[in-house]
Amino acid sequence: MILPIVAYGDPVLRKKAAPITQDYLKLDELIANMFETMYGASGVGLAAPQIGKAIRIFVVDATPFADDEDLSEEEQAQLKTFKKAFINPEIIEETGDEWAFSEGCLSIPGINEDVFRCPNIKIKYQDQDFKEHVEKFDGLLARVIQHEYDHIEGILFTDKLSSLKKRIIKSKLAGISKGKTNADYRMRFPEKKGR
Repeated sequence: MILPIVAYGDPVLRKKAAPITQDYLKLDELIANMFETMYGASGVGLAAPQIGKAIRIFVVDATPFADDEDLSEEEQAQLKTFKKAFINPEIIEETGDEWAFSEGCLSIPGINEDVFRCPNIKIKYQDQDFKEHVEKFDGLLARVIQHEYDHIEGILFTDKLSSLKKRIIKSKLAGISKGKTNADYRMRFPEKKGR
């Protein structure tokens, strides 16, 4: 089922999300709905706070990036098959020289800005069967994971922008929270009148 995506300005996007246990009600259904919602909005990642749930879970499907000819064959191959749910994740380390890449967010439609992030991460998480994994990711995949991980920490990509950039997009962000956007997917706006 496709769920509405929570727009910028909703307090749930600013909460540090809580861990969940194996007996979380209808977890498989929630994960399936998150993937379906993400695909419906043409996204590559979606965190639970973006559908109004302040819990530590996000999903990633990086296959749309696999066709990028600027990437190495090795990275393309890795992206081609990468589809995962991360439950109770914890980034253990971020290393390497930060690099810029234009990021956007389903909760902040119509705004894309360069964000600097470390190219390498080590992350501990549980899969859908609650088996624990510790894995290393790099490049574009590391960036997508870091972006989604920020969501469960109550951080948005716009927080990482310079104060000048923040001032430039301030009115756009205010408009998004009131429903002034052209997203082609269902959204829930915190300040929209008569919602």
